[in-house]
Amino acid sequence: MAICPVCNGFEKLEATCSTCGSSMEDSGRVMDFYDDYSAYMPIDQMKLEDGYPQDYQREECPHLLKCPSCGQDSVKFIKE
Repeated sequence: MAICPVCNGFEKLEATCSTCGSSMEDSGRVMDFYDDYSAYMPIDQMKLEDGYPQDYQREECPHLLKCPSCGQDSVKFIKE
């Protein structure tokens, strides 16, 4: 099992909004927003059901980014 350096606080995720150029905020793993209990499920199990078919094989952690200025959302895959 690989670990995400952003989720575990080893690295900080920095990204720029493609719409307005502002700094985007990391909202955490995409899977944590699916339902009330998804944040408590095993990460590898959730990767098999998260809608990103290659993230488990490639050992990537999909993070939801949100722009506080314009509200733009995007997903960034972090190498584990």
